[in-house]
Amino acid sequence: FLPSLLENKILVAQHPLLIVANQTATLVCNYTYNGTGKEFRASLHKGTDSSVEVCFISWNTTKINSNSSKEFNCQGDRDKDKVIFNLWNMNANQTDIYFCKIEVMYPPPYVYNEKSNGTVIHVKETPTKIQEPQSAIPLWILATVTGILALYSMLITAVFINYWQKSKKHMYHQSDYMNMTPRHPPYQKNKGYPSYAPTRDYTAYRS
Repeated sequence: FLPSLLENKILVAQHPLLIVANQTATLVCNYTYNGTGKEFRASLHKGTDSSVEVCFISWNTTKINSNSSKEFNCQGDRDKDKVIFNLWNMNANQTDIYFCKIEVMYPPPYVYNEKSNGTVIHVKETPTKIQEPQSAIPLWILATVTGILALYSMLITAVFINYWQKSKKHMYHQSDYMNMTPRHPPYQKNKGYPSYAPTRDYTAYRS
């Protein structure tokens, strides 16, 4: 009776602590079993009372099934004498102690391991990146528009300076004084000539 009891015993060993800095954890459940079981189920449980089943994997000699709860991203895999649970997209709220459970489903008798010491998975808070507000207009378009406006301003300035120099030169030529006071004969004195234009006296030359 005693050798038969020892033959169906399952022992599980886990690493005591996992630090998760990149939201991804790999938890390895090493186990020993020297019975004759053909169908197995391994599950990962969260909490001191193991009340939350995170995910599980079941297998027999020909088939493997794996499933995860909705609150976790978890995938189980098995190797010789070990079960590997891969978790990703973890957050700080999922920091807790996790336990591996190995069960022999068939043939009878049903056997499972005693509760191990578990693994504390500490998920570090992911620092939030402060993104600088991006302009709706691409940088190269802003640079091109700025260059065009600068060139346009230079052309306007050059045209204005050229116009100003020509206007100044034209005003200088028009400022020369010439005495163009009109003279008119005496018989046309009252035909619209201004009073400031003197009348020539031709009788003074007849004597």
